[in-house]
Amino acid sequence: MDIDSFSAVREERWAQLKQLSRSRKLTGAEADQLTRLYQSTAGDLSAVRSAAPEPSLISRLSVLLAQARVWLTGSHGSATGDFRRFFARTLPAGLYRVRWWGVTVSLVVLVCSFIAGWWTLNHPDSLELVGDAQSRAEFANEAFASYYTDYSNESFAAQVWTNNAWLALLCLAFGITAYLPLMLMYNTVIQLGVAGAIMAEANGLDVFFSLIIPHGLLELSAVFVAAGAGLRLFWVMLVPGKRSRGQALAEEGRVTFAVGIGLALALFASGLIEGFVTPSSMPWWLKIVIGIIACAAFWAYVFVGGRAAAREGVTGDVEGDFATELAPVVG
Repeated sequence: MDIDSFSAVREERWAQLKQLSRSRKLTGAEADQLTRLYQSTAGDLSAVRSAAPEPSLISRLSVLLAQARVWLTGSHGSATGDFRRFFARTLPAGLYRVRWWGVTVSLVVLVCSFIAGWWTLNHPDSLELVGDAQSRAEFANEAFASYYTDYSNESFAAQVWTNNAWLALLCLAFGITAYLPLMLMYNTVIQLGVAGAIMAEANGLDVFFSLIIPHGLLELSAVFVAAGAGLRLFWVMLVPGKRSRGQALAEEGRVTFAVGIGLALALFASGLIEGFVTPSSMPWWLKIVIGIIACAAFWAYVFVGGRAAAREGVTGDVEGDFATELAPVVG
């Protein structure tokens, strides 16, 4: 089949189908014409897929038919239903898909942070690199705790969420390089380890954990999952499996986008906790319980909700009318 000739002959009716699909209202005659054009274009797609599987043309016709199908079949649910389906199926399936990468990054960073803190605390030369004794004492006795009370609750929560969401976005957007997620996790290791060492030197580990745990469990979980999802993109680029490298990256990239939405919401919740719960006057045990519940809810959503969605065949990728056909590949 000569693809160029085939496309040239049918280009006019494809353009008509596209125009009708974008119309807000159709007359009876236009609806009949849309149906005929849809049927003929579906036949064209079938012919291309069987005789000359040109990926770009297959993708173009698939999207065109998906747009027309909305007019012919109507939407399958309200906007509320779409949101509900995304948060009940697509998002947990996407998070479940990257779950072990997130768990692995979490364990590695926490273990390395403990080692960094232990090493810094037990080696005076390392402590001196952080700052002199007076500076460390000021940090432990004043600066660490005042960080959570220097700003109003609203502005502090917004500032924290913006910063953490930006870090998570960087991990996802540049995860394919592997460098940025690894560098951000390295910085996290150093920050946690050094801060813990300084607080331990001043016998302030109780203050350290009471201020970190309420929001930090959920916040760090979301950031670690973001780093894991970004590193997974890098791995898929190296080892795409049975899929072509382009197809694998496109599919995993769409899943990562969905994961990013979920992590932004999780970080928004941790920002609210850090802005309103951590600096509040409520008992410390209650703050810690709130943090544990928030973290447990996040991981339950990943593992319990994600596993249920995965068992239904949901992958976290695009579903429904706007899922595109994949061109067959050799090998």
